[in-house]
Amino acid sequence: METAEIARRFLSFFEKNGHTVVPSASLIAEDPTLLLVPAGMVPFKPYFLGQRTPSYSTATSVQKCIRTKDIEEVGKTSRHATFFQMLGNFSFGDYFKERAIPLAWELVTTPVAEGGFGIDPEKLWVTVYLDDDEAATIWRDVVGVRPERIQRMGKEENYWDMGVPGPCGPCSEIFYDRGPEYGVEGGPEADENRYIEIWNLVFMQYERGEGSGKEYPILGELPKKNIDTGLGLERLAAVLQGVDNIYETDIIGRVLHRAAELTGTSYGDDHDQDVMLRVVADHVRSAVMLVGDGVKPGNEKAGYVLRRILRRSIRNLRLLSGTDSFFLHELTGVSIDAMKDIYPDLLDKADVIHGVIDNEERNFADTLRAGTTLFGRAAERTRAEGGTVFSGVDAFQLHDTYGFPIDLTLEMAAEQGLSVDEGAFRELMQRQKDTAKADAKAKKLGNADISLYARMHENAGNTEFLGYTESESDASVKGIVVDGEGVPAARAGDKVEIVLDRTPFYGESGGQLADTGTLTVDGRGVVDVEDVQKPLPGLFVHRGTVRSGEVVLDDSVHARIDTGRRHAIERSHSATHLIHSALRNAIGPSAGQAGSENRPGQLRFDFTADNALGGERLAEVEEEVNTVLAGDIAVRTEEKSLDEALKMGALAMFGEKYGDRVRVVEMSDYSVELCGGTHVGSTARLGIVKLLGESSIGSGVRRVEAAVGVDAFRRLSKESALVGQLSEQLKTPREELPERIDTMVSRLRAAEKEIEKLRAAQVLQAAGALAAGARRHGSALVVATEAPEGASGDDLRKLVLDVRGRLGEDEPVVVAMTAVPKDRPVVVIAANKAAQKAGIKAGELVGVAARALGGGGGGKPDIAQGGGTDATRVDEALRAVEARVAGA
Repeated sequence: METAEIARRFLSFFEKNGHTVVPSASLIAEDPTLLLVPAGMVPFKPYFLGQRTPSYSTATSVQKCIRTKDIEEVGKTSRHATFFQMLGNFSFGDYFKERAIPLAWELVTTPVAEGGFGIDPEKLWVTVYLDDDEAATIWRDVVGVRPERIQRMGKEENYWDMGVPGPCGPCSEIFYDRGPEYGVEGGPEADENRYIEIWNLVFMQYERGEGSGKEYPILGELPKKNIDTGLGLERLAAVLQGVDNIYETDIIGRVLHRAAELTGTSYGDDHDQDVMLRVVADHVRSAVMLVGDGVKPGNEKAGYVLRRILRRSIRNLRLLSGTDSFFLHELTGVSIDAMKDIYPDLLDKADVIHGVIDNEERNFADTLRAGTTLFGRAAERTRAEGGTVFSGVDAFQLHDTYGFPIDLTLEMAAEQGLSVDEGAFRELMQRQKDTAKADAKAKKLGNADISLYARMHENAGNTEFLGYTESESDASVKGIVVDGEGVPAARAGDKVEIVLDRTPFYGESGGQLADTGTLTVDGRGVVDVEDVQKPLPGLFVHRGTVRSGEVVLDDSVHARIDTGRRHAIERSHSATHLIHSALRNAIGPSAGQAGSENRPGQLRFDFTADNALGGERLAEVEEEVNTVLAGDIAVRTEEKSLDEALKMGALAMFGEKYGDRVRVVEMSDYSVELCGGTHVGSTARLGIVKLLGESSIGSGVRRVEAAVGVDAFRRLSKESALVGQLSEQLKTPREELPERIDTMVSRLRAAEKEIEKLRAAQVLQAAGALAAGARRHGSALVVATEAPEGASGDDLRKLVLDVRGRLGEDEPVVVAMTAVPKDRPVVVIAANKAAQKAGIKAGELVGVAARALGGGGGGKPDIAQGGGTDATRVDEALRAVEARVAGA
């Protein structure tokens, strides 16, 4: 049975049994305590915690998930995967164990011809929590599982909680017996390699208190009992398709076997190659799904996860093929085609996905070259100092800065006869992980922990947003936060966060900055609102300062926004939509939005593109935008269902999360987008839009910045005045300025080159005098001195080689010179062949000098270069070289 058919049957079965089919949420977690969605129940977490009320009492989904905790184990075991899909059915206070258990058994064991998965009941075992007699009884007496096939497990295996106080409860799991060739008999408690878990049923029936690990008190039963089940789609596919592991299933296997063909290898012939092929298959699929949900390669958060898995894929493909060829475009296409039956939207996003992944592969090729150079220098320095162990610090720098997997560093070191200080590397990696965990654990808005906002949300409900039609309104104070703690009142001078039941203030989102304004308490106080954030969906938090008096819980306040600021932001936001449409017209549909910021009078818009627009095309975009806005097009907004909006051609932002109901912003048929922001009533209100420039901000992502309205007029006025001044000073008509300035710049550059030649020649003229001043130290003639003033790094190297050549090869010669270009000391040392035969090597000497300068360096026995940070110790470094030569 194909993977897509397994997913279809699962959803169909539960839909027929009264469940609402809920589409997969984005991989980018809505929960602010998570980076990416790691489990199928995460999108439903607010319902389980009582923070929000679902519009259904039972649900079913196929949820996209990403886990990176065990990324180093991917490919080595049969069960670890970065991207995976969880089939789940959920009950929010509706049914409980009495229905969840029979439903699971029915779907698993019903014959394929009748819509089930057709697994032989004799292949199945179940586990229950130690004292969960209720579940055991249902399995035995209702479902009919033989008592010897029901095993009781402890808290570590069969008790679930979220890791914090809240819902918890026992689990029951269904296991599949793969047969005696996979291990010993005796059920899951005997061998979890032979008996693999395929479905976990979580019974949320209790509330837990504070505690660590599984040690915490049970405070009592929940008022409503919930069901959360999870069935791993890939794991079940492996069972139903009769393959050994998830990598050999139909979807992942297609990528794996194509990777083998492209690299000239054969899956199953070599264990190490098999592991690398599995890594590639898993990581390419994971990358496709991450990019499909709007993630771009970067150096932090989800972007770093994507970059890491792509670079591991590239590294393994190069090792497998023994070439520097590019493979990811082909494999990305295979993965999209394999996944399209479950996620048809991948076809619409294919161009963008290819563009992002192709660009990262090209960039990493350059990175590999740069990183290899850094590795070579560090390795040379290690050998020059007589060492055989490559520094853990250098290995970490390669990993952290250049994205080098540690196995790449290990292999390159081994090729040069070096080992790697893996202990130091692992320690630095652990420090980085600990810091990341601490940051994630302390993830907050302002000074308040997210749980405080969750409690406020639970008590106050959603904030009613009035800002589409109102600029001021009366409201009631539902929450007050000072210094990260909920308080009953705040007084003059307090930095405060306030939750209202209704508000005209726009909370920062969708690239639009928040409103500012005031909250006035009748006769008692005023709060200046400086920012508005939404730490949880539907909850608006007004941040500011109590200007006078006090504000108390349940006070009635009058909320008023700064309308001048709001209107300026609206102009910027509407201009962003026009710019987006113009860019798509200029580049094509691949120019997807990758971020934006709309502030008063100015905007920035990030979009996906491999190459710069260029001045001519940028001018065409600007002209198109201003032509359209001058047409005085009405800007209409309408709320629709997501399906209705997409059918009418509304543009959904790449990677954005949308609910069942969405807001459509139309500017005739020129621009139709899903957008929750505020906008002008007609395009003529924008006045004018001036594009200020375009730049690259990352792999495959460009940025345009623009001024709007009065800000655009001011910018144009300044530019006109500047051009006028240049025209007057250069006595040149405005239209001839570019040619005149180009001529002046060309002459200036030619003069600078001539001056540089004269300066370099002057430096090199000192070679004869320097050679004549050579002194004997031990058996060698030594020139150890500072280079003439103004010498560059290149000058220094040429001068050292010139002086060495003048002293001949009859006896050992060492030339060591220093210079301080850009306030950082540099040392270059050369040794002739006679010196090298006498055991005097430039690479070793430069290490001596560089250490004295507070830095490092390395090179070959005949010439080497180093540097440092302390220019005051140049003389000390030269004397150290003389002393080392004298002792040789």
